[in-house]
Amino acid sequence: MIRRRTMMAGIAAAGTLPTVFARPARAAIEELVYAVVPAENATGVTNRYAAFTAYLSKAIGIKVTLRVANDYAAVIEGQRAGNIHIAAYGPASFARARMTNVQTDAFVIDVNSDGSKGYYSVFYVRADSPYQKIEDLKGKNIGLVDPNSTSGYNMPLYTLSKMGIDDASKYFGKILVTGSHENAVIAVADKTVDVSANWWNAPDDSNLTRMLTKGMVKNPDGSLMKKEDFRIVLKTDLIINSPTAVLTSLPAELKAKIKAAFMDAATADKPAFAALSDGKNKPWEPIDNAAYDDTIKMVAFVDKLRRKAT
Repeated sequence: MIRRRTMMAGIAAAGTLPTVFARPARAAIEELVYAVVPAENATGVTNRYAAFTAYLSKAIGIKVTLRVANDYAAVIEGQRAGNIHIAAYGPASFARARMTNVQTDAFVIDVNSDGSKGYYSVFYVRADSPYQKIEDLKGKNIGLVDPNSTSGYNMPLYTLSKMGIDDASKYFGKILVTGSHENAVIAVADKTVDVSANWWNAPDDSNLTRMLTKGMVKNPDGSLMKKEDFRIVLKTDLIINSPTAVLTSLPAELKAKIKAAFMDAATADKPAFAALSDGKNKPWEPIDNAAYDDTIKMVAFVDKLRRKAT
């Protein structure tokens, strides 16, 4: 689960990224910037990651500052500039970073509660709608999250193409780029779109279920919605889970400390680690860049589809 705005416009936390980090490997590093892509609104991300960021500072021995990005491109460009040292990517945004020569290396991957390391993109409609399958939605409006989102953009278009729908802009009445996974759910709930794509791990673990738990999903009349108020009309093939990546240029000793802090987090600070996934994820496991080569192929394929459609 991207974006066309000014390079660092997406950083939503207070303050700007210190320019002192332009060449992190050549100077003493007094602070590390840890950036997170916008899987939920900025306040939600900050609350979810605050304790873990404090844990990282203690474990690494260097102050770690959390930055919440408005969009995926901000994280990519922040790492390109050397202003973001540690980045929690989505698979497609990490692929995009590598495709555009950002010097960054994946070092851990998220692990689901059952030990698997993948998730899905699903297409949601309202349960009170007549739509049962994608073919029922021809000419209707669809919500996609962001061009650098895996589950909210790239995998949906890739899957539609495999179904023979190579130009979504012609198949659907309108494509609304919602900017966040939460906005994509809300767009279906308030009937701004008829269908939208989002991430899904399991029936009890998805962006939708997390939003429902927080009372964020409402009908146009303001009444709270339930999981049963939504229907999945398509689930894609498995997507590799998200990586966390570190700047290649950081000193080897520091990169080793960062990796160790992530690998130890589930036992060293169990509450902080649990908060990241509402207690659903298992400890991180090691990963490398090569694991995302297939994701690069998917993103390149979707890029080609988009060029054909313009």
